[in-house]
Amino acid sequence: MDERKGACLTLKSDLKSNLGSNLTGFARVKNFFGVLLSGIVKDWKVILTIMLCNVLSAFTVANFILPYRFPDLGVTGVAFLVYYVIGFPPSVIIAAGNVILLAWGRRNLNERFLWLTICSIASFTITLPIFSAFPLDLPHDRFMATVISGVLRGVAGGIILNVGGSGGGTDIIAMVLRRRYGIEVGQFSIAINLCILALSLGVVGMHSVVYGAVGLYVFGITIDSVMMKFDRRKQAFIITNIPDEVSVFINSHGKGVTRIEAKGMYTGESRPVLMSLLEPRHVVVLKGFLQEKDPNAFVSICDAAEVLGRGFKSWESL
Repeated sequence: MDERKGACLTLKSDLKSNLGSNLTGFARVKNFFGVLLSGIVKDWKVILTIMLCNVLSAFTVANFILPYRFPDLGVTGVAFLVYYVIGFPPSVIIAAGNVILLAWGRRNLNERFLWLTICSIASFTITLPIFSAFPLDLPHDRFMATVISGVLRGVAGGIILNVGGSGGGTDIIAMVLRRRYGIEVGQFSIAINLCILALSLGVVGMHSVVYGAVGLYVFGITIDSVMMKFDRRKQAFIITNIPDEVSVFINSHGKGVTRIEAKGMYTGESRPVLMSLLEPRHVVVLKGFLQEKDPNAFVSICDAAEVLGRGFKSWESL
């Protein structure tokens, strides 16, 4: 009798334990999808932008890179080499490679970076086979193709980086190594990509590698130009006899102003200094206003490489 009771109690305990474990697992899954849904609702504009940019990248790859057997870098470069050698779909290798990298570095990646990268990879790998199945009938000019591929992918990549997204691949490795070990991986990335280009030399030949290198150069320049265009701001320091009027004028254009109490060491006079971050078009308007209202004003204007904070680039985009 005691043995039966003991067995029953053990069975109940096991059932409770398994039930509790299943409930815990269910709660984790529910929490994951809850966080995912809230993130999608919060950043739907960012997600839409990333997906559209990846559609543009897939279109470019299908029509201006793969038909001409141009090489590439990172995980995508490896996928292209395998495709050129045995004809295996590059989208499958890109997806599998990025899944492995995400699984390896998931503990060191924040949730926003993680699912934005997943959206980026998914939209690219899904649309690439579609565009490859319906290629455009384009002129067979290799130089034109490499320049167009660099420009289009550079525009897409620059926009993705500007909104805080990622294309996966070596971006995942860079993020993980930076957070896990506190090291930058610029030289490491260069070494890996040089190895991929060296392998490409034996697969596609010297001419294709040279054209591909030109496209990658155009790609890098375009990314930098696009990001500078989005982050471009002018920092203005203004010393004027009408600081209140100037402040109201700048505020009327939707820009903020900071007033700093300062003292001119040459004259010994106390004068306020106004500091504001403006778009280039607002600088032109401000100079016209000062020319009319206070021709004796002193203005210093310089480029602000990057501005973070409310009203500018979000800290979440880093």
